[in-house]
Amino acid sequence: MTVETAELTAALERAADRLRRLPESRLRRGAAERGRALADELTRRAQLLEEPHAGGTRRVPDAGLWAVGDQIAVTGDDLARALAGVEDRERAERELAEALRLVNGFTV
Repeated sequence: MTVETAELTAALERAADRLRRLPESRLRRGAAERGRALADELTRRAQLLEEPHAGGTRRVPDAGLWAVGDQIAVTGDDLARALAGVEDRERAERELAEALRLVNGFTV
């Protein structure tokens, strides 16, 4: 049985939408950088779940200010899919709780 990731998906969409609605000035003052850092962390977590022995992780490319919201949505979706594939339910629930903490704590 896989973990339910609907709460994570909803939180990710809220975070992505907050970034998508920001004016360029706010994005330039650090919101885009914080968003990219969140996307990088989501990617890192998904990669560790999918390929724990791959050694090192890839980073999300800098696709510009206006792409950061979409990058959070995509990397978060990758993490949700990776969580669904974790066979150890306890581990999946721990990882899910941590991902929710990160996303819900994200501020723009």
